[in-house]
Amino acid sequence: MDFRHISVLPHEVISALQIKPDGVYVDGTLGGGGHSALICEKLTTGKLIGIDRDENAIAAASQKINSKNFFSVRGNFHDMKNILDKSEINCVDGILLDLGVSSHQIDSPERGFSFRHDGVLDMRMDRSSTLCAKKIINTYSEKELTKIFFEYGEEKFSRRIARAICTERIISPIETTLRLANIVEKSQPKIRGAAHHPAMRTFMALRIAVNDELSPLALALQNAAKILAKGGRIAVISFHSLEDRIVKTTFAKLASPCECPRDIPFCSCGKISTLRVITRKPILPSPQEISENSRAHSAKLRVAEKI
Repeated sequence: MDFRHISVLPHEVISALQIKPDGVYVDGTLGGGGHSALICEKLTTGKLIGIDRDENAIAAASQKINSKNFFSVRGNFHDMKNILDKSEINCVDGILLDLGVSSHQIDSPERGFSFRHDGVLDMRMDRSSTLCAKKIINTYSEKELTKIFFEYGEEKFSRRIARAICTERIISPIETTLRLANIVEKSQPKIRGAAHHPAMRTFMALRIAVNDELSPLALALQNAAKILAKGGRIAVISFHSLEDRIVKTTFAKLASPCECPRDIPFCSCGKISTLRVITRKPILPSPQEISENSRAHSAKLRVAEKI
């Protein structure tokens, strides 16, 4: 399998990280291992630690990446510092976070991520978690579902979708992806020439809720910045406007030398900038990449450097 064709923004990521052959790097969202394989190609005596909370991703990537420089760890990038502490690694030269769902997860019906493949509603990246999509869909109130679809999916028909789900689950529990997709599709007006499947935003919102993808992100980025060596870079690929907003805001906050109110004539907070933002505007995939990999269409890459 050619990793270059399944990774999003592969060349842009490698260029952004400015990889040193003897450096230490972290791929905090290992996924299919595409980016990790490209990083390993640049290493001689260096080291790459791949982290993922999905045991299937760890097993698959470890088997595919044949490199003495690669080490995999099961865990969550939110806990990156503790993971590295256990390996006696104090600082690293680069960090990559790809916040999207891996192709393996989407293309495996039994994982329940896709509205195109029939499978049990699941969506757990960490399969040891007790919260799954089926539980949310069948037990959360109409108000709670509406909030999830609107806030995480930015779905304008969130109330109608939530109401339809609550009506249907009275008849029988909603347990499969295609049944949910069908309910969502029927609950909203048909839009001629729509670019996306009517259930796309609902499924995305569910995935975010199941895996708690947004609330810990800002703190995780702040902690990741702490373990970067001077001159080290952090590259983050997001696929959702809410994710991108958090990345942009956090980078800006870490790059700002002062957090005092604007009406105070002098700085009293004593804050020192820790990052320099490299990408004032996000790096986007080329039209050619989007044509070859449709999953890249919403990707945005932001990069910052430790100072």
